[in-house]
Amino acid sequence: MGYTYSMCSELESALFRALPQRAVSRFCVALAALLLLGAPPAMAEPRHAIAMHGEPALKPGFTHFPYANPKAPKGGALVLADQGSFDSLNPLIIKGAFPAGLRDFVYESLMARSFDEPFTLYGLIASSIDTPDDRSEATFRLDPKARFSDGHPVTAADVVFSWQTLRDKGRPNHRTYYAKVEKVETPDPLTVRFIFKNANDRELPLILGLMPILPKHVFETREFEKASLDIPIGSGPYTVGKVDPGAGITYRRNPDYWGRDLPVNRGRYNFDTVRYEYFRDANSMFEAFKKGLYDLREETNSGRWASSYDFPALKAGKVKKSIVPVGTPAGFAAFAFNTRREIFADIRVRKALSLMFDFTWVNKHLFHGLFKRTQSVFDRSSLSSHGVKASEYERKLLAPFPDAVLPGIMDGTFSLPRHDGSGRDRKQQRAAIKLLRGAGYKLQNGVMVGGASGKALEFEILCATRAQERLALNFSGSLKRIGVTARVRLVDSAQYQRRRQTFDFDLVQTLWLSSLSPGNEQAFRWGSAAAGQEGSFNYAGVKSPAADAMIKAMLAATSRKDFTDAVRALDRVLLSGYYTIPLYHQSGQWLAWWKKITGPDVIPLYGNRTDLWWYRGDEPG
Repeated sequence: MGYTYSMCSELESALFRALPQRAVSRFCVALAALLLLGAPPAMAEPRHAIAMHGEPALKPGFTHFPYANPKAPKGGALVLADQGSFDSLNPLIIKGAFPAGLRDFVYESLMARSFDEPFTLYGLIASSIDTPDDRSEATFRLDPKARFSDGHPVTAADVVFSWQTLRDKGRPNHRTYYAKVEKVETPDPLTVRFIFKNANDRELPLILGLMPILPKHVFETREFEKASLDIPIGSGPYTVGKVDPGAGITYRRNPDYWGRDLPVNRGRYNFDTVRYEYFRDANSMFEAFKKGLYDLREETNSGRWASSYDFPALKAGKVKKSIVPVGTPAGFAAFAFNTRREIFADIRVRKALSLMFDFTWVNKHLFHGLFKRTQSVFDRSSLSSHGVKASEYERKLLAPFPDAVLPGIMDGTFSLPRHDGSGRDRKQQRAAIKLLRGAGYKLQNGVMVGGASGKALEFEILCATRAQERLALNFSGSLKRIGVTARVRLVDSAQYQRRRQTFDFDLVQTLWLSSLSPGNEQAFRWGSAAAGQEGSFNYAGVKSPAADAMIKAMLAATSRKDFTDAVRALDRVLLSGYYTIPLYHQSGQWLAWWKKITGPDVIPLYGNRTDLWWYRGDEPG
């Protein structure tokens, strides 16, 4: 506005003698209106942080995240464990399997996420972000101190290169997100402006804020899409040290790390080295922990948690264990039907098979009663639709899709069937057989066959671990009681990953982790466009206009209430489609650790974070 009126002031001076004053004033008002019509959206002042909804919890000048201990000592070594193997050091492509920790320790993003808020980012490589109210663009101002581990400064050229490379050659989720950017400008070497006027996606500034930044000078000379063991260069707190392909990897804390004193990093990344040891199976990995071969373990096996944490080191007080509270969605563990397969195209078949999963028996006999049945994609959080009647706004969103949600799911009265615990609930068996008959099947000599084709109803359950295999065998036994054959196949982690990425399976057990602010990743998991995109997480092959519309509404929401309603509406659509068989979840994280390491007293909303721990050695207590 100041620029416009100063122009008019100059025009008035020049034209005053030639035109009546009233005419000049009208001309200037018209010129101002014309210029404003073409002006970009009004930008707010550059800020230290951005929240998806509402305001960031931490004000400018904060010293550290409230869950980090800024007095944590530096030093020592941390050894962790993972199952499987790896054959690549590039975590940003779909080819190859990459080791744990690489993305978190080596590569940094423009901004850092607070794990005590639903979705808020604070300055990291970018010291500030500037975005208008409609979030149609975002300008990041880079910290001039930011450096890659080889000493090269991080510049706007690196940010643009990262965006272009990941958009064109990165993982499918990166390609989807970054393709929404219409234009990029670099007014100076430390400023990047992303413009996405037609994206209609309020999350995009935050998505760009979490984009990993690659060193242009390194990747210009490498084939980015090729899986390789070339040592990566990043700007993060650690560099890659020793690499034992498929067996282990060591990260070394960079003594020259540029960002060690930033508020988002104080109290984090405290160990001099972090090593991941790889194990072929879960049992050998647990035995290694008991012997002290690694330091910190998150347990997911209820049997071990209930009966195996009585080994000598724990009894002697050298190992501690605890259930850590978590305030986020539990994560959606489920058997996913590959609806691309003709056998699962009929919802009645999917529903019938779902009825045969006997959680009551499984929880009692396999899991010591420690799990809860998952009733929602966003269970254990306020985003869950289970037991909640649809709001007026939800009904408005779902109105164009009258058949997309089952009545019981719409009014909040629906729950997954509860079996009698006998392992052979005849009521559920009869209901399943009735549904299959409606889908054109019939029982013939104890085998469920297609009425027209005479072909047996059979499929394969793909597994990657012994725990998955055990659950699949139990489910296979239940299905056999209604004449359905489910073959269980256990494969190594590399083959499992490859077949899952290419949708080469019938039924697979998987897990979709969730936050309190689900966003673009939901399109990558449930959107129609992702159903045919290899490498996407839409394992079930969901192609639902209703789901697409709910995801769109979720991304466009400007208030927390509208956002919550849109997420719940999506939840209702997914549950109504029987694309999966929901499994179970824990109430919190089961952790065990050797006392030579310790963590902060304050647990963030998202639960345990390894980067907050430190080495205590032989400290008493």
